Amino acid sequence: MAKLQGKVAVITGASAGIGRAAARALAREGARLVLTARRKDRLEELAAEAKTLGGEAVFVVGDAREEKTAKESVEAALKAFGRIDILIANAGMGIYKNLVDTSAEEYDEMMDSNVRSTWLFSRHVVPVMIKQKSGMILMVSSMAGVYGFPGEATYCATKFAQVGFAQGLDKELRPHGIKVGTINPGGVKTEFALGTGRTEEGVAQSDMLESEDVAEAILFACTQPKMSRIIQIQMRTMAESLT
Repeated sequence: MAKLQGKVAVITGASAGIGRAAARALAREGARLVLTARRKDRLEELAAEAKTLGGEAVFVVGDAREEKTAKESVEAALKAFGRIDILIANAGMGIYKNLVDTSAEEYDEMMDSNVRSTWLFSRHVVPVMIKQKSGMILMVSSMAGVYGFPGEATYCATKFAQVGFAQGLDKELRPHGIKVGTINPGGVKTEFALGTGRTEEGVAQSDMLESEDVAEAILFACTQPKMSRIIQIQMRTMAESLT
């Protein structure tokens, strides 16, 4: 039997990178998916693919930074499947600059994309999970939420915020049977930060993690026994320097 047969997962930022890979991994294990992102064409393709992999899928087109998108995603999940078992808060973005080169607008953009979106979806999914007395929230953070990196101080602030939010929610929601944790990968070969700190050539030539590597960690966290929870998974490439 598939490990996630009958489970319902909401995935933000599902149209590319880690979100798309996670959707595929969960679909292969029988999950029913609610996919949300801004690119309708990609969501349509992914929803169709999920069905061929053994899952089911509906999608909501919208910006994860807007409360309307979170509300509509929860409504779509309940209408289509009647419950929500997993939230994968994956939507996010990065702008890699020194502090003195970072504008207040860029600060707001990163905070809204990485922290506000996570907060909004958690805020509207949690009441459903409390009613069910079960659920899992996984936030895709970063190793930049564990260590500070030069040229990324503002980005690090947003990712540390996700980790702190998860740690607080873990204690707040565990009495309701809800698990909360973070996935903290290092660099991943995706569209992330292209043009705002990374280049296509640099990513292609790097030894960074693949999206599928992170998706496997997400799947592992989602398939833990009832009384076991993943607090944090830290991931780095084997090619990382030893010095």
